[in-house]
Amino acid sequence: MQFCKIKTARMLMEETTTTSTNTKWEPKIVAFCCNWCSYAGADLAGNNRLEYPGNVKIIRIPCSCRLNPLFILRAFQRGADGVILCGCHPGDCHYTSGNYFARRRMTLLFSMLNYLGIEKERTRVEWCSAAEGVRFAEIMNSFVAQITELGENKRLEDLRCKKN
Repeated sequence: MQFCKIKTARMLMEETTTTSTNTKWEPKIVAFCCNWCSYAGADLAGNNRLEYPGNVKIIRIPCSCRLNPLFILRAFQRGADGVILCGCHPGDCHYTSGNYFARRRMTLLFSMLNYLGIEKERTRVEWCSAAEGVRFAEIMNSFVAQITELGENKRLEDLRCKKN
């Protein structure tokens, strides 16, 4: 009898760090996507077989306003090289005004990241609806290219999360 091994987030992160030492460096991108629009846009991009890099790890959140800024800081601390927040277009939020709160919160976070010494270009906020699968793929491709130009993030990295 064989059991299916369930992989935790830590195991996945360890796999990506061990494979990255054998090959050229690829950025680790965390994408927080709104359940109602951006996550559906990612699904549409997948259904249409549009290509965007596999090193983009998508995390589904109920609404863009539900993203705690500490989640972004934690992603950087755990080894992410870039973090992107994708939500509904302003005025088109499933929860009426959630993306307005998210936009305000992210503006404050960007100034805090600047204070911490993390480049503002490592984070981005994009609006993408469920019908924009092509746009979602373009956003992810351009963001990965931008982070690749910036190089590896070493400012807020927690050395306990990294394998030697």
